[in-house]
Amino acid sequence: MRKLQRRAAASVPAFPLIPETSNAELSVEDVSHRWPNGQQPLNRCNLVIPSPGLWMLVGSNGSGKSTLFRLISGLLGLQSGRIACRTKTALVFQNPDHQLLLPSCGSDLMLGMDPQGAQQHRQNTVRNLLSQFGLTQLENRPIHSLSGGQKQRLAIAGALASNAGLLLLDEPTALLDPDSQTTVLTAVQRLCQDPVNPITALWITHRLEELAFGDGAARMQHGRIGPWTRGTELQRRLRGGTFEG
Repeated sequence: MRKLQRRAAASVPAFPLIPETSNAELSVEDVSHRWPNGQQPLNRCNLVIPSPGLWMLVGSNGSGKSTLFRLISGLLGLQSGRIACRTKTALVFQNPDHQLLLPSCGSDLMLGMDPQGAQQHRQNTVRNLLSQFGLTQLENRPIHSLSGGQKQRLAIAGALASNAGLLLLDEPTALLDPDSQTTVLTAVQRLCQDPVNPITALWITHRLEELAFGDGAARMQHGRIGPWTRGTELQRRLRGGTFEG
């Protein structure tokens, strides 16, 4: 895991971070959600992502993270509160097999694109995305023959093929070995730090070592999200059992 930490983000915003909501990439205000059985995974939840970058959420099972993602992406209807996003969102699941639908890498990326777009433009986009994720030679490769890390990178490329500017990554490395974990993390981090067209990524994790990659990290518990802090600081506090609030 030393390789992971050596590649962590070199620069992060000044903390404590008090985001400005008017120009935020994503704003979640007083959002609550209750299931028919009475369970309430979100309780007046607030979240602001102030700028493009890689933002990390950590929390135990049942803290409301996945429910929040499904509300932001529109898979669940909003019961109360407000969600505002400046760009299109795309959800990336923990298991890439849940969202890779067509037989080859190239055809699966095409699936998320505007079918009315020029064929040559769509083909160029496929090749550019495959190149960005280290999958250059795999355009016609059957998806079932890919490794877990390759599948997850393809799933993220597919999310970007839909022209999404906000990626919602729900524990995308949970099923991966350490080398594949590093490859996926650094690929997303590189996109978030692009000097010309950076994307925004909200990344759910249980792996504390991943927090060091984030431009900011926050803990989610009891349906609410704490303030943004440096990933290395949150990591240290959680590992030391000194976290309060």
